[in-house]
Amino acid sequence: MAEDKTEKTVVTNRKARHEYEIIDRIEAGIVLIGSEVKSLRAGRANLGDAYGRVRSGEVWIVDMHISVYDKTTAQAPDPLRERKLLLHSNEIKRLSRRIQEKGFTLIPLRVYFKHNRVKIELGLARGKRKYDKKTAIAERDAKRDIDREQKQFRYKL
Repeated sequence: MAEDKTEKTVVTNRKARHEYEIIDRIEAGIVLIGSEVKSLRAGRANLGDAYGRVRSGEVWIVDMHISVYDKTTAQAPDPLRERKLLLHSNEIKRLSRRIQEKGFTLIPLRVYFKHNRVKIELGLARGKRKYDKKTAIAERDAKRDIDREQKQFRYKL
């Protein structure tokens, strides 16, 4: 999903791209408290161990850490509380069917602001095996070497 001028990325889950093969991407809204939005604007969130769960016809994000906003005067929410995601019912049904298949999980890829609303990009993912990770690293290193050689060749002309 390309980032345009109306989107400001808050946090990305770089570990997800290494650990999982992303099959499909879904954009969802997220239900937050005001102090959590202010904390997100300050960039104080972590998606490290977060995952999505479908429960009783609703999608929830679990273990997403949003730090407590330091200037809040009200009762501060739990930083690791489960947060409800806003999706259409047909999307939820499709996701729940796919997640029930063996090996699929719902992983948050990034949190961003779109037209001043907090959105979360979810990825329907399948876990990579160790040899898949090694292959991906080898391909990335080979591409980097090729690009480096092409760059040197361009300057010699």
